[in-house]
Amino acid sequence: MPSLAGADPYGVFMLTYIVHRLLLIVPTLLGIMVVNFAVMQFAPGGPVEQVLADLRGAGVSTSERVGGAGDTDGASGPQAIYRGAENLPPEFIAELEEQFGFDRPPLERFTSMMIDYATFDFGQSWFRGQSVMSLIADKLPVSISLGLWSTLIIYLVSIPLGIAKAVRDGTAFDVWTSAVIFVGYAIPSFIIAIALILLFAGGGPLDVFPLRGLIGAGWEDWPLHRQIASYVWHMALPIAALVIGGFAWLTMLTKNSFIDQLSQQYVLTARAKGLTERRVLYGHVFRNAMLIVLAGIPSALIGILFTGVLLIELIFSLDGLGLLGFEAAVQRDYPVVFATLYITSLMGLGLRLVGDLSYVLVDPRIHFRGRRV
Repeated sequence: MPSLAGADPYGVFMLTYIVHRLLLIVPTLLGIMVVNFAVMQFAPGGPVEQVLADLRGAGVSTSERVGGAGDTDGASGPQAIYRGAENLPPEFIAELEEQFGFDRPPLERFTSMMIDYATFDFGQSWFRGQSVMSLIADKLPVSISLGLWSTLIIYLVSIPLGIAKAVRDGTAFDVWTSAVIFVGYAIPSFIIAIALILLFAGGGPLDVFPLRGLIGAGWEDWPLHRQIASYVWHMALPIAALVIGGFAWLTMLTKNSFIDQLSQQYVLTARAKGLTERRVLYGHVFRNAMLIVLAGIPSALIGILFTGVLLIELIFSLDGLGLLGFEAAVQRDYPVVFATLYITSLMGLGLRLVGDLSYVLVDPRIHFRGRRV
């Protein structure tokens, strides 16, 4: 094993910090899974009720699960637990419980699930008839496309706009751009999505964009440039609906960060030395002002990727991870619910670590020496 005697002490500390943060992911992820598993145990309308509802030819509502025998006309045993099981043999109900693993104590089921999840073995979907991993792999490109391109466009527009507003603070340009971005921020993304569909995909004179899907039918046989064009064509409206309301907070954050830095003493000193305003702005202010902005990219990506796309996926018929998780929760398809929660939480915690480390990349003068890890 190589000796660390001649190694850079700060490099060793950074490595230790990263290892500690990676190890901290384990209990954090475990806590997230414990809380959600416990909540799901008390959620009404479980998978057994879903099967019973299908047998009755009716959907099951979230209030179908009952907690006592009082609602089951004197039934006992398994029939006393599940609404709709009164006229079914106990053996059949017990078989359903065994099929879904409910014949085992909750602690045993949770422990077995987490052992499997540690090796990314998510099992089979209860109601879709395929492996959970294949389902997630099929849906993830849609969510990544929405989250990645939306975040990129928001940053590419908001940072230059925020700088321009900071330099022109109080001018007419600053006032009217603030009005525009805050109007966009005030309108919910799903309202914007519906308006875009009516304008550009609703059969009117401006009907130029498709209503659904990530790419056109038969794309496998197309040349690469046509595949890329179809992808951009299909993603234009969903991404527009996401980004229109996303400019406000980042633009104002950039503006306020630059205004704060422009009032610092080192800016006055740089100007006194005769440096041009452009040199002062981009040679000195930019790095310090962009620190908090650029380091927030992972958090922004998490927000768009995992929490802000469900309605957009529904409206534009994009079969993504948000829609998959929502449908699984409604169906009580627990393997899909917990697998999507596990993966999104793991990705989120990893991106949080990337966000912390990006501070050092943006400004090497920042270090974590002495910080509690």
